[in-house]
Amino acid sequence: MGIQVEYNPDLALRHITEFDQGKRQEAECLPKNMKVGNIYNFLKKDQRLYWLHGEIPLLETKGEGQLSLPIASIIILEATHFLDQGEMWTKGKYKIVEIFNDKQSHFNGFARI
Repeated sequence: MGIQVEYNPDLALRHITEFDQGKRQEAECLPKNMKVGNIYNFLKKDQRLYWLHGEIPLLETKGEGQLSLPIASIIILEATHFLDQGEMWTKGKYKIVEIFNDKQSHFNGFARI
């Protein structure tokens, strides 16, 4: 039996309406009013690994691999794995570096364009 871990090259969070509707915790969703320089909490189900040595894209997910283009560039400041009622979770903090207000990609893998 191995250890199941998912490597994520981005941070994909749900739309804040899922929190408003009681479907998700607030940290599982994008902030209502994102601001450059602010630090936010995130929460993801399962054990996930993130790159901590530079900027990665922040995306919106609708689930099942349906991801938006990057909406911001972020730096993951910390990520911690923990168990809650026998389920694995990853929580952490990220800082907004830049918010994108266009339809361009802005990233090629980890490289900023």
